[in-house]
Amino acid sequence: MIAIAVDDEALMLGALVAAIEASPDITEVVKFSDCEVALEFAKNNHIDIAFLDINMRGMGGLALAESITSARPDCKIVFCTGYEEYAIPAFKLHASGYLMKPISAEDVQGEINNIKGIHKNAKLLTVKCFGNFEAYAKGETLVFKRLKTKELFAFLIDRNGAGMTAKQICAVLFPDDSDDVKNSAYLRQLVMDLKNTLKAVGAEAVLCHDTPCYRVDTDLIKCDYTSYLETGKPEFHGEYMTQYSWAEETCAMLQFKK
Repeated sequence: MIAIAVDDEALMLGALVAAIEASPDITEVVKFSDCEVALEFAKNNHIDIAFLDINMRGMGGLALAESITSARPDCKIVFCTGYEEYAIPAFKLHASGYLMKPISAEDVQGEINNIKGIHKNAKLLTVKCFGNFEAYAKGETLVFKRLKTKELFAFLIDRNGAGMTAKQICAVLFPDDSDDVKNSAYLRQLVMDLKNTLKAVGAEAVLCHDTPCYRVDTDLIKCDYTSYLETGKPEFHGEYMTQYSWAEETCAMLQFKK
């Protein structure tokens, strides 16, 4: 998706752009502090989604949204504001979303998921952690380009939605290598590979990058491990991600829980 972000306050615009760029669904973000300039860009370039502050100098966000929709009927509009009283006129324009400041990357991704028709109860992947680790999309085994990419995904699943920094991930994935520069570069390749793998099956929303942390959205995954933690089902028989030595700690925790 190509997005534009429009806000006439520099700090707010910077924060908004950072939140949008964190989404794996966004390929490009073009930012504007002037409504007229943003409208001219929208008229002459394809955009999929526009994140607009409402209370801006010049024509303002509501008028800008109306003009963008006229020029680009397929463009989705998400309003961003610190004032709740704008909600009614915003939705009269059939906006796709309405975010209250301060805006987080999770807020933005939630709106993008809604636009894509992904709801919190929709499961994009099935993940098996008991025994060997495997992931499935639409009943088919998810194929990873690299074994380390699969291990990265397994580790993030093991963290059960908790955010992990690049340094924390490298310490687990490369325990015998102290070359931080090399490991960080390799991890970036693995993250990109994982994004592409998930995108190929329509599950890119599963991987979240809330700078500086990476995590998985557990609400989008059907997983025996997370289900067991929440409900005690399915039964745990003592084997957990058996191909990864770092998983032994979680296995011991599950044994104790049992």
